Amino acid sequence: MRGTIYVVSGPSGAGKTSILKEVLKKIPNLTFSVSYTTRPKRPGEIDGEDYFFVSKEKFVELVNSGEFLEWAEVHGNLYGTSKSFVESKIEKGINIILDIDVQGALSVMKKLPDAVTIFICPPSFKDLKKRLDNRGTEKEKDRERRLKDAKWELSHISDFQYLVVNRTLNESVKQLEAVIIAEQLRVDRIKDHMGLQDFFKESDNDVCDN
Repeated sequence: MRGTIYVVSGPSGAGKTSILKEVLKKIPNLTFSVSYTTRPKRPGEIDGEDYFFVSKEKFVELVNSGEFLEWAEVHGNLYGTSKSFVESKIEKGINIILDIDVQGALSVMKKLPDAVTIFICPPSFKDLKKRLDNRGTEKEKDRERRLKDAKWELSHISDFQYLVVNRTLNESVKQLEAVIIAEQLRVDRIKDHMGLQDFFKESDNDVCDN
């Protein structure tokens, strides 16, 4: 059975990373999509685990070859989601999470309509401002840009299938976990798995005979 692609998106400061780290600990057969980037590798980062680190020339080559599901330039560096990496995982039956910006998520939706899409947001715009302030790493100019982008991103909530309002980490982890488990239990995903194909075939025959 092919794995399922989960696209998780939302404004910067919504708490996506913290939620995903906890969910990945709890659900088996679920992995994180490793993106390509042109930014320099930081101390402690592992190529192929944190990112695939490549030159700008190589990145452009991958763009031109149609390798990316989506890509964008962020703070002068290029980031992209590899189509072949994602495909290699789902072909093995591994479920994969893409943590990407809203623009990238909308692009993936067009290319992969079967992907499960989840939007994560804070309870209010006031909370979002507070979370960005609490980071202590945002310059005023960057903070204002992120808030401006957030207004556009929040206007696209209705394009997603699920919404998780991040009031508390524990509650949000449970909600995202519930979405993933429910999707894995959908009949159209499991009827060809674990020998159930014969079960459904026999069941259909019994109905016809009666």
